[in-house]
Amino acid sequence: MKPIDRASGNGRGRRVTRRRVLTLIGATASLPLIAGRASRGDPPVFEWRGQALGAEAQLLLAHPRQTAARRAAARCVAEIARLERVFSLFDPASELSRLNRDGCLATPSHDLRILLAEAQRFGALSNGAFDVTVQPLWRLYAGHFADPRHDSEGPSETQVAAARALVDYRGIDLAQGRIAFRRPGMAVTLNGIAQGYITDRAADLLRESGFDNVLVQLGETRALGRPAPDRPWRVTLPDPQGGTGATAGLDLVNQAVAASRGAAARFDPTGHHHHLFDPATGASAGRVLAVTVIAGRATAADALATALAVAAPDVAETILNGVGPARALVVLPDGSKRRLGNWV
Repeated sequence: MKPIDRASGNGRGRRVTRRRVLTLIGATASLPLIAGRASRGDPPVFEWRGQALGAEAQLLLAHPRQTAARRAAARCVAEIARLERVFSLFDPASELSRLNRDGCLATPSHDLRILLAEAQRFGALSNGAFDVTVQPLWRLYAGHFADPRHDSEGPSETQVAAARALVDYRGIDLAQGRIAFRRPGMAVTLNGIAQGYITDRAADLLRESGFDNVLVQLGETRALGRPAPDRPWRVTLPDPQGGTGATAGLDLVNQAVAASRGAAARFDPTGHHHHLFDPATGASAGRVLAVTVIAGRATAADALATALAVAAPDVAETILNGVGPARALVVLPDGSKRRLGNWV
């Protein structure tokens, strides 16, 4: 994860396997940058590109001292790597992997405790639409569709019911400084919130280091300040149908944005079975096509995008209002759009 600048044209992220792409990139949709027109006198923008939790990552620092920007980016990369060792599902030594394997952690890190507490808060706020304990469902569907002889209709009702019985965010015990599952077989995925948390940590670290004009894109996106006094940071919205194109642009100043769409990670060619599970049914959610959320912090935007992609549309506004200043664009299966929270 070596810092590079755009002019160098070199540097490679580690290999991302199909499995990592399905589970990690699929949880959210990265928002590519739209390059604005630079003016003479604008500060130079240092860029780092790499990988974070399996997704493409980018740091942009508008700062006159490129050496200082490079050093700050390197500190962020080290922090990203540290947090990946906490939250990764694919590192068997990560805290999350050990929690899922053993059902408890006697001495968890502050980061894991804080993020699981946040996950429970969003679970309660969304009446369970956001639930980090859906990992047993993911395992069931991934295993089912990996079998060449699989039934295209999905796992059996009995199998889904058994996995669903292990899904309940309230079954995570955070008391007395430890983390434990209240039921054997429970497991957690933080794909719907960890990228937002890591994005916030990187942005906060840069701000603490004196960088007030940055764009952090680590699966989710957070903007601090502006790249130039007369221009906001600008990103694009992904295609809700799952294509590679972009559909619209967003201007960001001191805001975060996250997108969620079932089409980003399909278990089957039709997209009927995908990674966004409805904990109430055990099936993939199908009420909306895609959701984009703008909030003050990426952790909230990430969790809200997941929750609104699962929840019934008639309660989406209530969920959004429970967080504070936030707005959302919801694309329904028929292509129509709902704008929530003063989305323009």
